Amino acid sequence: MRRIGAVILAAGMSRRMGVPKLFLEVHGKPLFRHSVECAIQSQLDPILIVGGEHVHLLHEHTRDLSVEIIKNSEYAKGMATSLQRGVEALTGRVDALLVFLADQPFVPPMLVRKLLQTYADWRSHGIQIVRPQYSGIPGHPVLFDAELFSEFSDLKGDEGGRLIISRHAAKLKLIPAEQSLWGADIDTPDDLKKWETSFPPT
Repeated sequence: MRRIGAVILAAGMSRRMGVPKLFLEVHGKPLFRHSVECAIQSQLDPILIVGGEHVHLLHEHTRDLSVEIIKNSEYAKGMATSLQRGVEALTGRVDALLVFLADQPFVPPMLVRKLLQTYADWRSHGIQIVRPQYSGIPGHPVLFDAELFSEFSDLKGDEGGRLIISRHAAKLKLIPAEQSLWGADIDTPDDLKKWETSFPPT
């Protein structure tokens, strides 16, 4: 059985929020924890959280969870550095990984399971990247096969995994999400109010 891990990117600087948004409560839990619990419920292992200046708070809010947390001291240089730290930490330990954004609290385990099943069904046909689409717009979480891990060293700034995805368009499978709101991210206090009322607690 193939081992699939998770890298949860939680090192953003929250410029638009003005405060460390990942620790604002959504339905009684810190914003970032929703992504972590989704990964756990999807039976991903290991689960790695990449933090920045507030890494001590990540530890504080996950003491009861079986996760690994690493600090990216270069987080100010962009998302690419966090991706690189996460992929480096899981290289040799997993056959594939899913990249989650910690400010997207409404991604459900059922969508993650759909991505995993698609990968299992299509891997033998050359598919190495599986990504959801929200109303036709590609989003997260994104699954990458381990054969692509070495290419993460080429990333720079905030481009994320787009360079790798564009290089390997023939190896990409896009999966329509049933609800576009699953891909909503929280960037402002207004986002927080709007999306929290759109999604009742589970």
